[in-house]
Amino acid sequence: MKILYHIYQLLFALPILLVLTILTSVVTVIGSLLGGAHIWGYYPGKIWSELICVFLLIPVRVKGRDKLHKRTSYIFVPNHQGSFDIFLIYGFLGRNFKWMMKKSLRAIPFVGKACESAGHIFVDRSGPKKVLETIKQAKGSLKDGVSLVVFPEGARTFTGKMRPFKKGAFQLADELQLPVVPVTIEGSFEILPRTGKWINWHPMTLTIHDPISPHGQGADNIRQTMEEAYNVIESSLSDRYREASE
Repeated sequence: MKILYHIYQLLFALPILLVLTILTSVVTVIGSLLGGAHIWGYYPGKIWSELICVFLLIPVRVKGRDKLHKRTSYIFVPNHQGSFDIFLIYGFLGRNFKWMMKKSLRAIPFVGKACESAGHIFVDRSGPKKVLETIKQAKGSLKDGVSLVVFPEGARTFTGKMRPFKKGAFQLADELQLPVVPVTIEGSFEILPRTGKWINWHPMTLTIHDPISPHGQGADNIRQTMEEAYNVIESSLSDRYREASE
């Protein structure tokens, strides 16, 4: 069965998805240039992500969308199991948002330019001035219900188990006094782990947890929110992916 799925990928799904990726990038760039990056920066990517899961026959289950308020801006912090986290979040979170992503991703053909046109936020850690510019851009995006998605682990896991969180997303939430929403991703590691070569069939689940409102402001709030988010996300993972750091 696995061999048949790999043949299906090579001969049917992946050629179609390559064309879809290029078309999505072009539509995003042109639409954003014409105005309305708020719309063009989200919906083409959402449809693209949904179609990727459809053509690869990957079932998706979403839990907890009802915990979010439509006009509230949030900072979503999901665990980072694998490459398909992107499609799961983009296609099925159900919220207009901006990604906070590594600067190096700007170099990806078509996709990097589309992300730049859409107003997604590239993190530049080359100096304090660049970090401040990144924070300023994030502040400008987080309004009218538009949210931010940040992978607080910073990179994909090698084992499926969560890595320690970095403070950046929580510092931004503290400064802006925005609620943090923990999100648990499961199944993505089985589909395409960091060291994987082939896409494997496996269901994915996206669990949206209760928003964590600020407990105050400052270092204690950052630490408490980060710890609470980590524990909540890990609590929804299967046993084999709990209680370890790399």
